Amino acid sequence: MKKIIISGLCAITIGFFSCTKDLDTEPVVERSLSRLLEENPQAIQSIIAKLYAGLSVHGQGIPGSTDQIPDILGDDPGETVYLRALWNMQEMTSDIVKNGWGDGGLAPLTTTQGWTATNKFFGYIYNRIFFQISQVNNLILELDKVTVPNEAVYIAEARFLRALSYYHVMDLFGAVPIITENEGIGSGAQAPATRSAIFAYVESELKELENLIPEDLGYGRANKASVQMILAKIYLNAEVYTGTERYADALKYSKKVIDNSNFSLDENYQSIFQADNFRSKEIIFPLIADKANTQSFGNATYLINGSSSTDTMPIEEFGSQNGWTGHRCTKAIYGLFGSLDTTNDSRAIFWTEGHEFEMNSIGKWTDGYPTTKFRNTRADGVRNLTNFTDTDFPLFRLADAYLMYAEAHLKSMQGDPGLAVDYVNRLQERAFGNSSNNITINDLTLDFVIDERARELYYEGHRRQDLIRFNRFTGGTYLWPWKGGTVEGTSIPAHYNLFPKPLEALQANPKLQQNPGY
Repeated sequence: MKKIIISGLCAITIGFFSCTKDLDTEPVVERSLSRLLEENPQAIQSIIAKLYAGLSVHGQGIPGSTDQIPDILGDDPGETVYLRALWNMQEMTSDIVKNGWGDGGLAPLTTTQGWTATNKFFGYIYNRIFFQISQVNNLILELDKVTVPNEAVYIAEARFLRALSYYHVMDLFGAVPIITENEGIGSGAQAPATRSAIFAYVESELKELENLIPEDLGYGRANKASVQMILAKIYLNAEVYTGTERYADALKYSKKVIDNSNFSLDENYQSIFQADNFRSKEIIFPLIADKANTQSFGNATYLINGSSSTDTMPIEEFGSQNGWTGHRCTKAIYGLFGSLDTTNDSRAIFWTEGHEFEMNSIGKWTDGYPTTKFRNTRADGVRNLTNFTDTDFPLFRLADAYLMYAEAHLKSMQGDPGLAVDYVNRLQERAFGNSSNNITINDLTLDFVIDERARELYYEGHRRQDLIRFNRFTGGTYLWPWKGGTVEGTSIPAHYNLFPKPLEALQANPKLQQNPGY
């Protein structure tokens, strides 16, 4: 199934230019999709594969080659990939990881200071999201003209991917236009919807899709649990998005995900993040990688190569052929595990040899500990040393639902407290190999939950969102290394809870308004 999905990327070209005018962009195709589907209805499989691949690759062709065709414009097509751009927003801006490459715009991200509408990294994720949405809208419009096998399911999958993108843009940028197939491609500049209206739209779409998407369409494709997972996450963050808390709904949908019989915790934590993690029972929705068929500098390759260097590490032990000498974690995350020399927590996966505990210089590779949590080796130890990885990225996995249930229970005071403790202890027992670190009901506090989310989910693209929900991202209540551009960290303004909308988007759509404070 993995190869079926990723091979579809090369089977059809759906060409779009950079969506700097929100969705006011005409498709450029070899032939119309409806004509293609009339001639070959089975081509729908390749088209859907392209939509999924849009989360992990830069476009068509081999990255870095002269024949590559990027989906959107950028200095380096690898930087524009959806996953890489999203990960930068959620992890690089937080207490988890820093990078001293210093390429244009990256330093303000990693030091949470000097954010402007001209920073290319804000443009990359904004354009990528709307490019993805435009492809979904175009496909649904074309499918209205033809009949293909299992058409209703394919449309439901496309709508799921669109809802996922609107969830991300709501989280990152707030108020933006909502444009669906009803407005069409090239419909002109649209007024932005409020963040609450986007929330209502995403919620409505997912509630419908919950009854339309099957329990299991195969690895790498949407499923009922992935729909329920996004619902749980928007409900958990509803107070941030709308001003009204929905923790009881977050509890309900976290439980729905947990009760789905298709998923269970893996016995070994490391196995979730290695080259054969397509075997994982825990990953609910992966972004697929393959060293031959989905070569990308923006999928898990970015995390693996970016976190390694031949300067201090035997990178081949982790299946890496190229170390980019970039990402290092900060003491804010590895300090949560206590002494790394004595901890028995299997999640504390950091390279310390040749590195300093303190990150006194953000540009010095040996300041801070890189993590080898993501790696390009298999469970049997086989290492395929290549430029690209086979390791899929777990966008959603079951452990997150366990922790969401515990948090939603504490914030709503509903649900089963004993069950909340049990869910946390299942993660503790996996982490430590026994019950020696199990918690009691008295230990289950919100402070424990936010720290446990960091220990369990670091490097997986959740941290900025978590810190905002706990009122720890902006302001000076919680500091981390290089927050606000200082070694020990300093307060940052409240408007940094949203990113600035890119200048090109504002210029292209006069109805779009910049977020307050920028």
